[in-house]
Amino acid sequence: MTASGRKPITAAPGWARRPANLASAVTAELVARIVRGDHPSGTLLPTEPALCEAFSVSRTVVREAVKVLQEKGLVQVRQGAGTQITPPSMWNVLDELVLAAVVAEDETLAVLDDLVVTRRLLESDMAQVAARTADEVTVAALRDLVDLMDQLVADPVAYREQDRLFHDRIMQASGNRIARGVVRALESQVINTARYTGRNDRDLCAASNRGHRLICERIAAHDPEGAAEAMFTHITEAWLVRRSDAGDPSRLER
Repeated sequence: MTASGRKPITAAPGWARRPANLASAVTAELVARIVRGDHPSGTLLPTEPALCEAFSVSRTVVREAVKVLQEKGLVQVRQGAGTQITPPSMWNVLDELVLAAVVAEDETLAVLDDLVVTRRLLESDMAQVAARTADEVTVAALRDLVDLMDQLVADPVAYREQDRLFHDRIMQASGNRIARGVVRALESQVINTARYTGRNDRDLCAASNRGHRLICERIAAHDPEGAAEAMFTHITEAWLVRRSDAGDPSRLER
C-alpha cells in the first residue's frame, strides 16, 4: 500500500491477445480485481497514469473504464482526492460483470443461495397466479414439456433447455413481466457456471422433473396455494442437490 492509500498494480492483465474493445476489457479486469479484494474498499484506485502503464492503454480508455466502474457502484470519483473503492453494499450486484465476479469469488455459495431465495420467492408467487389464470393451452403446453423432459433425463444439456422453457411458460402465464424479467436477468448471469449447475446426472434430472410434474398438476387443478408450495419446494430441493457442501445452506431456510 502506498502512503496515499493506493494499492499499486502488481500484474498485467492475463489477456491471451489484445482485446478489440479495450475499455470493456479493462473494465472487466478492474471489476474482477475490486471484487477479489486486490483493491480493497476504502482504498484508492491506482492513478490514471499507473493504469495506463499497467494495461498499455490510453488515458481515454482508462477514463471510460473508470466511468463504467462508477456507474456500477464500485468506485466514487472525488475531484482532487482520487477514485475510491466503495464498500460491497454500494455495488450493483444485478450488473452482469459484478454478479459474475462476486459468484466467482464466493466460496461459501452465499450469493447463489440468495439468488435462489429470490428466484424462489418470485416464481412461487408467479406459479400461484398462473394456477388461477392458466388456460387449457397453457396447461397442455406445460404437460407436453414435462412429458418431453421425462424423455430427456439422460441428456442434461437438452433437459436444462426444456427446464428453462417450463419455468418461463409459467412466468409468462402469470403476466408479471417485472418478476419474470428479474428472474431471467439473474439466471442469465449464472446459468452456465459450474457452481450454479452443480450435479447434472440422470437421477437429478428425473427427481427434478417429478417436481415439475407436481407443479403442472397443481396449476392444471387451479390450486394456487398448492402450485406455490410445489414451486417453492421444487426450487429449494433442486438447488440443495446441485450445490456443493461449501458454506452453510441455512440462508435457504424460511
